Amino acid sequence: MDDGRMAGTVAALGLSVVSSVSIVICNKALMSTLGFVFGYQKDILQMKLFKNKDLDSKATIGFGILNGISIGLLNLSLGFNSVGFYQVTKLAIIPCTICLETIFFRKTFSRSIQMALAILLFGVGVATVTDLQLNRLGSMLSLFAVVTTCISQIMTNFIQKKFKVSSTQLLYQSCPYQALTLFISGPFLDSSLTNQNVFAFKYTSHILVSIS
Repeated sequence: MDDGRMAGTVAALGLSVVSSVSIVICNKALMSTLGFVFGYQKDILQMKLFKNKDLDSKATIGFGILNGISIGLLNLSLGFNSVGFYQVTKLAIIPCTICLETIFFRKTFSRSIQMALAILLFGVGVATVTDLQLNRLGSMLSLFAVVTTCISQIMTNFIQKKFKVSSTQLLYQSCPYQALTLFISGPFLDSSLTNQNVFAFKYTSHILVSIS
């Protein structure tokens, strides 16, 4: 890989990490500091950055529902855990996905990937044991979030290969089902876990900006 491509790759990875962490911190501030404790909550197509493509309805609906559940559980995990443990939860998705692919799809991984996985698992273990804010509800939500996200990622890869679509095309097709899943299950779960009603919440300008 030449220096220009290497620099571009490093810059892209850095931007991805910074943007991801910034979103997490913003969401945590929204839930903890501003008191918004609720975890559930065609422009690109019109710009012709990708083409709409018909997909199998069963696959699209199934993926949309599963991905909606995954998003909701990750948000709830962030609400009931520290930012550090939430990041550990996201890291745990990698080894969990590899284990599922190894068990159910008989995939094999190189020695270097196995070594990196061992180091990652060690780090996840240390972070989990030393996290003073760890609690039972947060841990259960994180566990469910990891499992559903892993299955969602495996399903994404399967659908993309089978129907020859990009991730953007798949997300565009499944967005209505994701939104419907979150709209139906979100208020009920939020009410059960926080004893508050998302529709009765007082939305200030700071909260609206953070949500946006």
